[in-house]
Amino acid sequence: MSGTRDAHGAGDLGRRAAARRAQLGLSLEEVADRAGSTPSYLAYVEDQVPAPGPAFLVRLADALETTVRDLAGFNADLPQGGAAAGHHPRMEKLDAAECWRLLDGHGVGRIAMAGAEGPVVFPVNYHVTGGRIVFMTAAESSLAQASSAGGDVAFELDRLDEAFSQGWSVLAVGPTRTLPAGPESEHLRSTWDSEPWAGDGRTTVVALVPKRLTGRRILVPGAPGTASEPDAGNG
Repeated sequence: MSGTRDAHGAGDLGRRAAARRAQLGLSLEEVADRAGSTPSYLAYVEDQVPAPGPAFLVRLADALETTVRDLAGFNADLPQGGAAAGHHPRMEKLDAAECWRLLDGHGVGRIAMAGAEGPVVFPVNYHVTGGRIVFMTAAESSLAQASSAGGDVAFELDRLDEAFSQGWSVLAVGPTRTLPAGPESEHLRSTWDSEPWAGDGRTTVVALVPKRLTGRRILVPGAPGTASEPDAGNG
């Protein structure tokens, strides 16, 4: 077994399982019931990080609505979207309400903007509040400078279901502004669910109010949440 596989294997499996369970908002009891196990054993898997048997690992991945490869971390350093296209996929446009629903809360998206040497794209931790997409950045960052200049930026968020080759993306375009020091920016910082992963004193609050919000979803007939193809023999 290679060193890369070891690094992505059981060493992180417990943490990945716990993080995925938290993401789904499920208790130990709920996941254990789904996986045909007990809460105490599931807690042991999360905390002690053993290498459970393949049968249990398959059941756990299914209970957590993910794949064994993702749960074990084998895909951690691989780009998304490597799976082949689904059978007869279709694309649908998303209205603004659905776009906001998908953006709601917080996470990591991408900002695209004009840089000194051309277009640049970089990931940002974001929050949605009051019809705005809010970020924290460093005072001297290119994002803070763009906010001062008043130009438009683009924010993109997407999710992929590798197992069924479907997913969605949302694009928000509009000007950003830096929130001045004061009660509003202090309140936003105090309620931030996740500090910027990059760290390094990113405490300047920047808000994007989209003037254009669009999205699209790729669906594959027969995949979870998608209607099957109509029977060609009927109608």
